[in-house]
Formats: sequence, C-alpha cells, structure tokens
Amino acid sequence: MSLLFLQIAFVYAQVALGAALVLACWRMMLGPRAQDRVLGMDTMYFIALLLIIVLGMRYASPFFFEAALVIALLGFVTTVSLAKFLMRGEVIE
Repeated sequence: MSLLFLQIAFVYAQVALGAALVLACWRMMLGPRAQDRVLGMDTMYFIALLLIIVLGMRYASPFFFEAALVIALLGFVTTVSLAKFLMRGEVIE
C-alpha cells in the first residue's frame, strides 16, 4: 500500500511541477519588463531542477541528481549575469 501511495505522489508531483513550469514559461515569454522575464527564467530553472530531483527519486538513479547539480550551477550563474547586465549594462568589467 505505501509503495502505491509513493508512486501516486511522484506522479502528482511531476504533474504539478510540469504545470508550474508551463506557467513560469508563460511569465518569461509575456513579462512586461525585463526583470519579469529574468524572474520567470529563474523560476523555470528552479522548477526544472525540482522536476529532475523528483525523477531521480522515482527511478532511484544518481545520474538525475548530478544533472540537477549542473542545472543549479548554470542557472545561478545565468541569473547573476543577467541581473548584473540589467543593473549596469555590462557583464564583464
């Protein structure tokens, strides 16, 4: 009974994260300002990170966790560089 409940919880989490990913993509595409688009992109990479972690837990594979780590690092660097570009107009000083 608990294994079935766990599988249902994983599927529900994947569906909810997929819907959140679509909404974040919508915010990124239709954001009225550049800051809204950066925030939507930041939310998208974080939700994708969570989705990959849920997949790793569902399939019990360490490769998904390594992919989540790479996405976290690249997403952080991207968000910082875009925020710096919006603040100063240049990324590299």
